[in-house]
Amino acid sequence: MNLELSEEQIAVRQLAAEFVNNEIAPHAAGWDRVESVDRRIVGQLGELGFLGLTIPEEYGGSEGDHLTYALVLEELGRGDSAVRGIVSVSLGLVAKSINSYGGEEQKRRWLPALTGGSALGCFALTEPGSGSDAAALTTKAERAGEDWVISGSKMFITNGTWADVALVFARTGEPGHRGITAFLVPTDSSGLERRELHGKLGLRGQATAELVFDAVRVPASAVLGQEGKGFSIAMAALAKGRMSVAAGCVGLARACLEAAVAYAREREQFGKPIASHQLVQDLLAGIAVDVDAARLLVWRVADHIDRGLPFATESSMAKLYASEAAVRAANDAMQVFGGYGYIDEYPVGKYLRDARVMTLYEGTSQVHKLLIGRALTGVSAFT
Repeated sequence: MNLELSEEQIAVRQLAAEFVNNEIAPHAAGWDRVESVDRRIVGQLGELGFLGLTIPEEYGGSEGDHLTYALVLEELGRGDSAVRGIVSVSLGLVAKSINSYGGEEQKRRWLPALTGGSALGCFALTEPGSGSDAAALTTKAERAGEDWVISGSKMFITNGTWADVALVFARTGEPGHRGITAFLVPTDSSGLERRELHGKLGLRGQATAELVFDAVRVPASAVLGQEGKGFSIAMAALAKGRMSVAAGCVGLARACLEAAVAYAREREQFGKPIASHQLVQDLLAGIAVDVDAARLLVWRVADHIDRGLPFATESSMAKLYASEAAVRAANDAMQVFGGYGYIDEYPVGKYLRDARVMTLYEGTSQVHKLLIGRALTGVSAFT
């Protein structure tokens, strides 16, 4: 793997950095307080091509490789993890799945709107009773002539109240993963109710929702891929999506480091800047090493995807390490700030709240350890 970025990759990263500095970072604290990102940011992300990365131009995408995608997600994570999540889900989980498994009509219908920012997607897999054990989902889709009728509920769905299309996973057959099918469901469908969740610890600016399906009818053309293959579509999407989360965690840890370094240089105790104290430097050094190590793990995943190599285990490693590193970084940055870090005049409190969920969604840290262990031993801990 060549670790030297191309001129195009450097230019895209710089574009993302400038966008974050001007349009995201100055507003992140305010969005967090009111629990809503300014919806106009979606259109701006589309105009810059960030919602179309890796998607072919013929479907409105901006193409590019997965390393470029990771670079952009890192910058967005540095600015506001809530905004990063919008892109990770709508592009990383939904648009990429449509591009990989959709028919021509589905691609023409949804991809130009999703990549242009005039529409958003949400990934409806998690349920009130099934999180890590996704194969145990109970939402059902039953045949009704040429249509399917979906009933059930989904929980903790990012973009849930903003999305125009939901990628819904429902049981159409036998228990277990073989009986699950994926559907593209317009969110204005009759019988679909969306309830936004408030009072979250972190990612407050992100529209997180519960979706309730009360006999929602969709045509057979709404099936994404093949009937009974929904679980494999979900797992493939999450394998790539974990790289998105990991890249965002690198950006979040970077933000912690930059804030802590700047504060340590300015804050004086015992007659000198606290940056001169060895134990403060120890905290900063630990964050810096974590940032670089996590970034290299993310870049390895991107390289494997772009070269067509297996990447699921590498993606689990990157997500596990980067998410835990983001929590460590935020906690250590809080220690550098001391009491001032505990009030929202400074950003590290938000960083800590946002970082904590990264070890929970798209596979908890414990689940990723099991996946890595299975890859190493060939023995599954899930049975």
